[in-house]
Amino acid sequence: MEHPENNEEYKGLVVNSGVEQPSIVNPYLQRGRFARRRLTADDYVEGILKGNTAILGQAVTLVESTNPEHQAVAQEVIEKCLPYSGNSIRIGISGVPGAGKSTSIDEFGIHVLQRTGGRLAVLAIDPSSEKTKGSILGDKTRMEKLSVHPDSFIRPSPSAGSLGGVARKTRETIILCEAAGFDKIFVETVGVGQSETACHSMVDFFLLIQLAGTGDELQGIKRGIMEMADGIVINKCDGDNVDACHLAARQFQNALHLFPMPDSGWLPKVLCYSGFYGLGIKEVWDMIYEYIDFVRQNGYFQHRRAEQAKYWMYESIHEQLLSGFYNNATIASLLPRAEQSVLDGQKTSFIAAKQLLDTYFALL
Repeated sequence: MEHPENNEEYKGLVVNSGVEQPSIVNPYLQRGRFARRRLTADDYVEGILKGNTAILGQAVTLVESTNPEHQAVAQEVIEKCLPYSGNSIRIGISGVPGAGKSTSIDEFGIHVLQRTGGRLAVLAIDPSSEKTKGSILGDKTRMEKLSVHPDSFIRPSPSAGSLGGVARKTRETIILCEAAGFDKIFVETVGVGQSETACHSMVDFFLLIQLAGTGDELQGIKRGIMEMADGIVINKCDGDNVDACHLAARQFQNALHLFPMPDSGWLPKVLCYSGFYGLGIKEVWDMIYEYIDFVRQNGYFQHRRAEQAKYWMYESIHEQLLSGFYNNATIASLLPRAEQSVLDGQKTSFIAAKQLLDTYFALL
């Protein structure tokens, strides 16, 4: 009888600690036979315009990559998709952790797809660890209905410390999603903080989800976030919590009257709903569509989009300057010494920074 290792069928066995084990790779598979062909920018654009979510997902991965080669392809794809973008309603959704954002998005999304049809993209930003830079990316698991809906696309992304989680890459992803035919875009932020400012600069309607009994309604929560909100909704209005939610809604509405009238001319409304039981969802969407109709009629909708485009032009300049500075070989070699001189007390932070910047600009 022929020994197994002399048999062609058993080629591909691997040896581990002296014990032969079958390889996980099919021994009959010819290397490279089924290798994935590297897509060109035109391949990505063609797939995106056809609404292919697999290729859209790959393109978003390119956008999020820090690899210069990937970024070059991504920028070409974005530029070619730009003429096909801008035909969606962009909604930013924020709230403190535990407010039920993901569950609410699941209910909001299913409701609007059943009511108006079309396609919905959810860009869920997960906070990244400051130590490991890793993210759980678990939002999709909490959107049980949308995750299996054929007309939805859910993309969890790590914040990776960039502007609190919502930055240029999210805006570019919106362009790709719109080119792929998604006419409703949800952007979920990591929570109340700096990310809301960035989110507000890329959406048409900014929705703030609150809870009753947190004390924020008494202090008007953080004024900046309240002034950015186009609508406030109190979640978990069910069971024994109904009266508390309606009381909180009245207090929030009173607080809004203390602020100057927004540039849009729209006085934000405060509504109660239950994301878990799906109660009051229709009223929330009625408010959103009422706002969209209102700002389209008075011209603020296009004005806001134009201001957002200008904002991101300056943000792109800032990002390119930072990237050019830190990726400069000379600066990279000088940084450790400058840092040590600050730690040793030989230079102040400002003098060290100025010397590095003077050196960088002299190299240009």
